[in-house]
Amino acid sequence: MRVLLTGASGFIGSALTRCLSLSGHTVFPLTRGGRQPGSAWWNPESGAIDLAPVCPLDAIVHLAGESIAAGRWTAERKAHIRSSRTLGTALIAQAAAALSPKPTVLISASAVGFYGNAGDQPVTEDSPAGHGFLSDVCREWESAAEPARAAGMRVVHPRIGMVLSREGGALARLLPVFRYGLGGVLGDGRQLMSWVSRDDLTAILSFALQESALVGPVNCVAPQAVTNRDFTLALGRVLRRPTVATVPAFALRLLLGDMANALLLTGARVVPARLQACGYRFQHPALEPALRAMLG
Repeated sequence: MRVLLTGASGFIGSALTRCLSLSGHTVFPLTRGGRQPGSAWWNPESGAIDLAPVCPLDAIVHLAGESIAAGRWTAERKAHIRSSRTLGTALIAQAAAALSPKPTVLISASAVGFYGNAGDQPVTEDSPAGHGFLSDVCREWESAAEPARAAGMRVVHPRIGMVLSREGGALARLLPVFRYGLGGVLGDGRQLMSWVSRDDLTAILSFALQESALVGPVNCVAPQAVTNRDFTLALGRVLRRPTVATVPAFALRLLLGDMANALLLTGARVVPARLQACGYRFQHPALEPALRAMLG
């Protein structure tokens, strides 16, 4: 397949590029720099986009978006997080809908933040949206792909959980802390963490390109969510380090504000129901073996 990819240089996008290339697909990054001969180019803020140099395309995978964990959520930062997702997705969807021939599929990322603080009750793709900033952003993010749906393209929204890899993301930031024996439970430790290995996520995205039964939201998480306490203890065992420290919830809220509640102190037991129904087989279905594979 000829696949256009946004966010190609990022933590997930770089791994997906390798995965798709090894599977025989041709990947074209959508770049934000100046126009380059033979390359697709865009500027979401100005609404400019040029896909002609890489057409025809069979598929588009849209991963680009401002990091939600790169800093305290000020009003300005929240607005940028929202606009980086909605404006970019709308521009991609409109451009795809205008192509002739059109790509057959648009995979446009979303997140398990869609479900908000759902607690211990299992949630599937048919569960309603939660409440709060992240839930609102995810709803608008997914809705922005409507032009592609209206044009008859198969649109998939991977609702991605916490992505684990030693090379980046949350785990890479935690490793130095845990290796110094300073890792510990956040708050009461009962909040649920729905996670997925980066290897599984890239395989899932590749699977979704060709699995026509996958339409709409798809929960991209391992089958076994864990509590923050269980995650902390498992990582400590794998690294052979103590995990006796605790970080009180009030301290996290003082330091990070709303971001602490949304990302660290609440969660959901997200179930990958549609992937399981389509027969996807996880490489890393359980946390501790996954951590040992990554860090061993």
